Amino acid sequence: MSALDRLRAQESVRDRELLPLRYARMASSPWAYLRGAAAVMAADLGVRKHSGLTAQMCGDAHILNFGLWASPERQLLFDARDFDETLPGPFEWDLKRLTTSIFVLAETEGIARSTAEDAAVAAVDGYRTAMRRYARSGELEIWYDRFTADMPLEHLTSAFAKEAKHTIDKQAAKRSQEGTARQLITVVDGRRRISDDPLKRRHFQLSDEEEISVYEQIFDTYLASIPPHLARLVGRFTRIDTVQQVVGVGSVGMRVYLHLMEGDSRRQSVFFQVKQATSSVYEEFLGPSAYDNHGERVVVGQRLMQSASDIFLGYVRVDENDYYVRQFRDMKIIPSGREIAGYLPQFASACGVALAKSHARSGEPEAIAGYIGKGEAFAAGILDFARAYADQTSTDHADLVTAIAAGDVEAAERGW
Repeated sequence: MSALDRLRAQESVRDRELLPLRYARMASSPWAYLRGAAAVMAADLGVRKHSGLTAQMCGDAHILNFGLWASPERQLLFDARDFDETLPGPFEWDLKRLTTSIFVLAETEGIARSTAEDAAVAAVDGYRTAMRRYARSGELEIWYDRFTADMPLEHLTSAFAKEAKHTIDKQAAKRSQEGTARQLITVVDGRRRISDDPLKRRHFQLSDEEEISVYEQIFDTYLASIPPHLARLVGRFTRIDTVQQVVGVGSVGMRVYLHLMEGDSRRQSVFFQVKQATSSVYEEFLGPSAYDNHGERVVVGQRLMQSASDIFLGYVRVDENDYYVRQFRDMKIIPSGREIAGYLPQFASACGVALAKSHARSGEPEAIAGYIGKGEAFAAGILDFARAYADQTSTDHADLVTAIAAGDVEAAERGW
């Protein structure tokens, strides 16, 4: 099956109105293409020999799927952050996607190839060094290990670190629940509403009765998926408004809803995001998930890989579609390629360390460290793959652009 056929095979589970937007975004650069083509890379990995050493894979461990978010204690932590494709699988598949993404991002952002090489080496070295440490650690040491916002900045010059820290603090405040409310809430006829944006959000066409019925299905099944003490907290919030969202690149067309909730105190607003979950792109090659609900697959994978996760993580099934539930934003800081360009090797090293921690929580760190070994053969193999697959990504991206130009694929930068 060609790369383009792999992409088109995913159309059946997505909102057809948004498919032209998905392809337009993927066609914008090889980097955007890589982000949207996890299914293509999964197929290419699935036909290759692998280590046989299983860990909980992120499944989409590209370099910008690592970032910051607030722990339940309100501390900014650094870790993997996207788990739509999570599944137990060969540990090195995540590392291959991470290193490939470094080369593709560098090409798209005009970063020197030598810097990309340094960053890819740093990612593998960071992973290898951390996994050796975890191989000598006790179970609780691994489980309790966590990385604060300072970790990606450790090896920067003081001036650069200070500037980056200022940016992080500014973005964290902007992406808090209060900051999000200031950006997204408007007042219409005396009612607080989420603002519409044709490329990001829309109010869907349901009667008030239908909207309430759908939400009640979500609310009831979601409460059953979270611990009873949190159900009490969630029960103190009432839904004020709901919109449908467009998010990301790879997720464009998936059904995503944003709920504005207000606490009984009238002093606290919270945004809950409900995002569709389908089968992981790796299930075709590794076997089906152990969980009947793909929202549960995502939630379990996230909790297993992250040092601390959103307290509101849960899952639902509505009209035969699976979803997972989380807070929207909540101080989540997602870096851009431009923001990390000046310290790409340092950031890549931090990503490698964080990925090793996640794999050590679910896999066998001694076995993984032993497989990697003390020599350079493992690193050389990962880097050779990454260079070659980055070139393949550019070719596949060009094929998509050609198909769009020929009218075989519809692409348009439009929303609903």
